[in-house]
Amino acid sequence: MKETILYTIGYGTRTIADFIAILKQFNIEYLIDVRSKPYSKYNQQFNQNDLSHFLLNSGIKYVFMGDTLGGRPEDITCYNEEGKVDYLKLETKDFYQIGIERVRKAYEQNLEIVLMCSEANPTQCHRSKLISMTLMKQFGRSTFIKHIDEFGKIKDHATVMNEVNKGRNVIDLFNNDTYSTSRKSYISKQ
Repeated sequence: MKETILYTIGYGTRTIADFIAILKQFNIEYLIDVRSKPYSKYNQQFNQNDLSHFLLNSGIKYVFMGDTLGGRPEDITCYNEEGKVDYLKLETKDFYQIGIERVRKAYEQNLEIVLMCSEANPTQCHRSKLISMTLMKQFGRSTFIKHIDEFGKIKDHATVMNEVNKGRNVIDLFNNDTYSTSRKSYISKQ
């Protein structure tokens, strides 16, 4: 039996037409928006309402889950002293676990889903370094996770994490600073 694939994608600088064409290429039924703030200052067709409309017209259902799986949570206890999101802390939060459970149930129903954020390069986004890692741990494997990169090509999760870790053979990714926090600081130092 063919294993269902859970895809991730970032829209980056793509046009909405190119973006939807990629989703169609992979037979996506549901797009799960994991942006904490579902809008784009530079690519406004990806604002929540516009994106939802474009997807609906293309036969793809839009689901917002940035409130549970977003990379910039409102809970300030998820941030370290440098203002970066601490993925290890975030991963323990009830709201995050509720989001993960919803994705897990959709996957187990064999739905064709894609997790979407803004960052086109999966090595630069929480959808690979946080969400996919959590799912990988829960399922005990990473083969079902495929990232659609900035060029529209598929990268398996192991390849993306190898790139995140710059080729180092890292046994425990959760002890690696490259993985365990966001790249950017989102709150000012106190």
